[in-house]
Amino acid sequence: MVDVVLLFGRILLLAMLYLFLYATVRTGVGMVASGGIRKRSLGLALTVVEGPREIRGITLQLAGPIVIGRSPDADLVIADDFVSSIHAKVMPAGDGAIVEDLGSTNGTIVNGQPATRPLQVRVGDLIELGTNRLKVVRA
Repeated sequence: MVDVVLLFGRILLLAMLYLFLYATVRTGVGMVASGGIRKRSLGLALTVVEGPREIRGITLQLAGPIVIGRSPDADLVIADDFVSSIHAKVMPAGDGAIVEDLGSTNGTIVNGQPATRPLQVRVGDLIELGTNRLKVVRA
């Protein structure tokens, strides 16, 4: 009986490994075919102009929504006690982007004004999260 259970376990493990490899290869082939870019760039990016040394100067292309926070699940992780786990989201919209505070404790500031509702931003605008500043730039 134990041998049958072990054999079934081995077969199940091999099937799961095969499915994982199939999904990984299929995703990789799609990225190679598209040149590694899944979404069309809208020509905007976010540059960290003030923040922790590790991320200062980093520029993220705004090809889709970018979630900012302390959590490892965020797209832009900022190790700062004044930044919430999931602090804000920046989404492309038309010729600009929309900044939305996601219920952070310390709030999000856009061009010196609290973002109490989703706000439109354009090239040159500043987004502040805690002691960190992000600038909207052309990609």
